[in-house]
Amino acid sequence: MAIPARIWYIPSQDQAFRAVERLLTNIADAWYRRTVLAKLFSFASIGVVNVVVDVTTFAVAFQLAQLPLILSNVIAWLVAVSGSYAMNTKITFGRETGGVYSLGRYLSFAAAGIIGLVVATTLLVVLSRYVNVPVAKLGSIVAAFGVNFSMSHSFVFRMPKEDIAPI
Repeated sequence: MAIPARIWYIPSQDQAFRAVERLLTNIADAWYRRTVLAKLFSFASIGVVNVVVDVTTFAVAFQLAQLPLILSNVIAWLVAVSGSYAMNTKITFGRETGGVYSLGRYLSFAAAGIIGLVVATTLLVVLSRYVNVPVAKLGSIVAAFGVNFSMSHSFVFRMPKEDIAPI
């Protein structure tokens, strides 16, 4: 049985460069306009950094200092939430904040993050009964990501209504 030629289609080098150029232009445009998708990507990228901070802090507290599971998780969260606030204020939600730190916004960010912390800690405790603690920790981080982004985008860093351009 012969395979149709269209399956073997390979774009020319020029077509490939134009496709990459369009993709990069679309990403740059989304970033400039600060669309939800661009914010989500930025928030996730910062989240990767914070996962490293969170997991490292958690490991030091739980494994080395031998602190209890929940206390280790709360300490790791406090360290990571502070770094997350700083980076998201400057990068992800820079348009909304003007890149300016605010104690009130930090407290709102931390308060909204408590919902994510409750989700993460609850899931960590439940999962740790069925899988090893590092796997449970990673699962709890993934679940909390959705909660944290939603709260940050919708409440903490939302643009004032008078600054939103009509569609």
